[in-house]
Amino acid sequence: MDKTIGILTSGGDTPGSNAAIRAFGKAAISNYGMKIIGFRDGFRGLMENHFIMLDNKMLSGILTLGGTILGTSREKPFRMNVDGNEKDMTELIINNYHANKLDALVCIGGNGTQKNAYHLAERGLNIITLPKTIDNDVAKTDVTFGFDTAMGIATEAIDRLHSTASSHHRIIIVEIMGNKAGWLTLGSGIAGGADVILIPEIPYHVDKIAESILERKKLGKSFSIIAIAEGAMSHDFNTLYSKLKEKIDVTKDKDSKEKLKQDRTELDILNASNTIRLGNHLQELTKLEARVTILGHLQRGGTPSSADRLLATRMGTACAKFIENEDYGIMVALKKNHIDAVPLEKVVGKTKKVPVDHQWIKSARRVGTCFGD
Repeated sequence: MDKTIGILTSGGDTPGSNAAIRAFGKAAISNYGMKIIGFRDGFRGLMENHFIMLDNKMLSGILTLGGTILGTSREKPFRMNVDGNEKDMTELIINNYHANKLDALVCIGGNGTQKNAYHLAERGLNIITLPKTIDNDVAKTDVTFGFDTAMGIATEAIDRLHSTASSHHRIIIVEIMGNKAGWLTLGSGIAGGADVILIPEIPYHVDKIAESILERKKLGKSFSIIAIAEGAMSHDFNTLYSKLKEKIDVTKDKDSKEKLKQDRTELDILNASNTIRLGNHLQELTKLEARVTILGHLQRGGTPSSADRLLATRMGTACAKFIENEDYGIMVALKKNHIDAVPLEKVVGKTKKVPVDHQWIKSARRVGTCFGD
């Protein structure tokens, strides 16, 4: 009997999502005779039973498109906005899964999606996931699709800012996405020749950065480029944040824990303007003009790179094969250039951070890049 498979994209939009949808759909239809239902706007589409039927005609011509033809959202099955209130819609989602006679559900997304998908797998649904995120921070896969494209965009931005920095003898600070992991900032910073790279994994000292910039000036270099991840923190701020997190982890009283979480939220909001404050501080310390460029969602858009199209195609077609073999409760991963299946329980709750002794960091230090430590 032919299988009926649902597919959705969840979380932030990522280049390569359509390539993955296309690869999975074409492989599933042509090789295994499966019927494919695409749910709109992530888990909300499954909750509202809002879907389209995907056939070869629908899947044609989307390989090079950015974004996702299915739409996406950050809605969580167990905490979904319904009529202005947060509700657990897991039961309705499960009912719609069965009402559509689905044999499996494919969820494409980052860390949040992996967690939400695992939540449904624990309730007995046949789930398989594909890792997409420009942050490259999903555990148990060497790389996620979307990362290569975003790194190329950020690198090009740094390249373009070099001419402005050198012409005006300025410090140019480029904020790059990456709240918990610095892969994108590190990769594009090295490729773009940034003089300073600041990532969440290495808390920085502002005075160390200023010293590095002034040393460059002594050597006759009239400008500096700083690549900073949005989640990078100064050493003092990181110490404060870590102590607060420790208190949250050990506190048993519900009201006290809630108050501590509110304090952490306030720190998160404060750190969101960190790049602007860093620019002002460096301007004071160095007496050099500093300008900030925040790339923001620019990094998510546009045509996926050939590397992301290839990775998404490999993962998508492998996904169809895993479903044919009824291998569920897994994430499709890339390991040492081989496509592998990783149990979801080994993925959820983990963030793939940059090791401080990573080869990229070692290479950057060898060419004189400052990390502010």
